[in-house]
Amino acid sequence: MLDAAVFPIMAKWPPQSPDRIQLYSFPTPNGVKASIMLEETGLPYEAHRITLSDADVKSPEYLSLNPNNKIPAIIDPDGPDGLPLALFESGAILLYLAEKSGQLLGQSAADRHRITQWLMFQMGGVGPMFGQLGYFHKFAGSAIEDPRPRERYVNEAKRLLNVVETQLQGQDWIAGDYSIADIALAPWLRSLDFYGAKEVVGWDSHPNVASYLDRFLERPAVQKGLVTPPRG
Repeated sequence: MLDAAVFPIMAKWPPQSPDRIQLYSFPTPNGVKASIMLEETGLPYEAHRITLSDADVKSPEYLSLNPNNKIPAIIDPDGPDGLPLALFESGAILLYLAEKSGQLLGQSAADRHRITQWLMFQMGGVGPMFGQLGYFHKFAGSAIEDPRPRERYVNEAKRLLNVVETQLQGQDWIAGDYSIADIALAPWLRSLDFYGAKEVVGWDSHPNVASYLDRFLERPAVQKGLVTPPRG
């Protein structure tokens, strides 16, 4: 059972079902990874809406769970050896939930390593580069007169899309069967629409990527996870 003395976050976001996995998140590309994974696996969970405002992510309660003040984070009251486990970083959460549920991490050790490879591709490449593209294309960075930062991230996004396009040739999912690698990658591909950047990166010249994202968005667990917790 969860103890508020051990997990101060519970004072600000008290659980209604403390025997379930507690999800602290917001529907960003990183945030929905955790909610989609929980929906896909069927693990019981309770979602708490953590806005991106300083009042939430920089509150002492939230920082007690994630000192990096980012979403998502989880607390599993029934972690390894039956002890509660707190985790932040979306990739680490995906790996943990896959191991806990025995799902979406392949059938063999080789599968696991290939899936982890593409998970790291998203974590180290697609996420950071697409995020910077959004900043320089849509948000405050778009007002910077020097074109070089924007050009850098547009070109890097194009390069990464080409990698994904090639990998998807002849297969439905990025690492073989549907896996945590897809749950990590597809929400960031979807972000290009939010950033208004699909045209600038040549989205229409990547038919495998477009079909892939459509397949992903058709999954019922994805549709539920994309709006959990709700924005407001």
